[in-house]
Amino acid sequence: MPLEDPTDPATGQLVETFVFAELCRQLTWAGTDATLYHWRDRAGAEVDLVLEASDGRVLGIEVKAGQTPGRDWFRWLSAMRDTLRERFVAGLVLYAGSQALPFGDRLLAVPISALWEL
Repeated sequence: MPLEDPTDPATGQLVETFVFAELCRQLTWAGTDATLYHWRDRAGAEVDLVLEASDGRVLGIEVKAGQTPGRDWFRWLSAMRDTLRERFVAGLVLYAGSQALPFGDRLLAVPISALWEL
């Protein structure tokens, strides 16, 4: 089973799909009108999920099956922050750990379970 082994490539895809489905569900009743996207540029930079509010504010989300966040997880979120400047509200890495941890200016590692706790 992929979920039993966090290093199995399928695990990350399953977790990302699960988070995507949960965010889609939550957007149906959210107080902010937002659209959910996936972003990839020609050079290969990629952010798993991007929420863009109707007023132009952007939240970038990376989804990781791992339990120990590292700076490399924030590579593309940092690039997005630096490009969008004030429009960029935050970059979150939703991960399988248990603590919310800061990783720089408007960058946070947040447990996936926060989707139901906020």
